[in-house]
Amino acid sequence: MNSILITGGTGSFGQAFTKRLLNEDRFQRIAILSRGEFAQSEMQERYQSDRLRFFVGDVRDRDRLRRAFEGIDIVIHAAALKRIEVGHYNPTEMVKTNIIGTMNVIEAAMDAKVKRVVGLSSDKAFQPVSPYGQSKALAETMLLNANNMRGDDGPTFAVCRYGNVAGSRGSVIPRWRAMKRDGIEVVPVSDPDCTRFWMHMDEAVSLVLEAIEAPKDILIPTLPAYRLGDLAEAMKVRMDVRGLPPWEKRHESMDIGNSSDTARRMTYSELVEALETV
Repeated sequence: MNSILITGGTGSFGQAFTKRLLNEDRFQRIAILSRGEFAQSEMQERYQSDRLRFFVGDVRDRDRLRRAFEGIDIVIHAAALKRIEVGHYNPTEMVKTNIIGTMNVIEAAMDAKVKRVVGLSSDKAFQPVSPYGQSKALAETMLLNANNMRGDDGPTFAVCRYGNVAGSRGSVIPRWRAMKRDGIEVVPVSDPDCTRFWMHMDEAVSLVLEAIEAPKDILIPTLPAYRLGDLAEAMKVRMDVRGLPPWEKRHESMDIGNSSDTARRMTYSELVEALETV
């Protein structure tokens, strides 16, 4: 196996994943597929590697995926609409990208005879309450059940389900940091007693690399968790508590018995130290 393609490859995960791959010799060809031509241009300039290939395209476009997947051994399906509040008001867009887009990835991978497809999922897909979580739950189901219809020489499919990656684009840490830089010391918080899993981007990259070779269909890590109010204290911001919206859970779970409420709780000092690496 010497070629790999990442859908949504210009996002936070795709950037970190590509950086790791470029430091290894596992894949000779690394293809990036995403909608953002400017983000691709920035990424190409940043890495300047002849091992990189770029495709402007959308997972909603099955024909484009079929062309992009030609000659690809491994597909990492990271493209998704992820903002839960956006999904609440735009559920049909979540369906088009997260559900229909995943179906297109599956069918294009079968047509191109890709060897392995690894889909990235979220703790919000377990017992979902939001259109984002519901769309990712169905995407998981489609990926895992594709193993039952792939044929003798078709791809195998796997899912990595994990919590929010600390510092990823649009997540709470960079948002609060940006507000502090703008002189805003009071940040919006739904509920300080909310708990969330903590995962470093390096851990997410390692999990997905493991999923390429692992015999498992679904990989779920065991992670520590933190209280949102403790994170605010560690970041030295004051909270404007606004209440939990209907699309958000107080505690997240990745599987039965694997909840952010009962996971090992990170201390204030741990959070301060961990924030230095994000």
